Amino acid sequence: MTIRELTAADLGRIVEIDRSEHVTKKYVYDHGTLRAIAVDIEAPRWSPAYGARETERLAQKLDGGGVFLGAFDDERLVGVGVLAGHFIGHSANQLEVAFLHVSNGHRGRGIARRLLDELAERARRRGAEQLYISATETESAVGFYLAYGCELAERVDPELYALEPTDIHFTFALEPRP
Repeated sequence: MTIRELTAADLGRIVEIDRSEHVTKKYVYDHGTLRAIAVDIEAPRWSPAYGARETERLAQKLDGGGVFLGAFDDERLVGVGVLAGHFIGHSANQLEVAFLHVSNGHRGRGIARRLLDELAERARRRGAEQLYISATETESAVGFYLAYGCELAERVDPELYALEPTDIHFTFALEPRP
């Protein structure tokens, strides 16, 4: 598995990712804590219309120095990560992880961790002190970010919250490299 930087012209390839998943638990942020709720949801592959909307949204995130990474199994795209280019947060010291997905059948192999490690390193080099993540509320996403070491955001970004009010908002402290 290799990770390489892609260009804005490659954003349409995100539909190659099979995001399908059977979701049995999701989380709700409730007065400072996460509360689990049992669900039975079949999340399908992305539609071409979703892919087009996300491609447009992510192209804007690449403005200002954003990064689009792809994880490849040989030449097959199996994971993607996007780091937004503009600083956000109360102190303008955060960069947003705007997109992180691994294809069904390739999860649990450390691909998301490797993508997030590389996005964190890129953010660190740009002077960010934290990553900001607005994550889907599924058990798989929330569990991944908690296992990675992310913490619930003390201050929720109002624009990202308005876009996805059910998302779980995390930050990840970027320690400077010696």
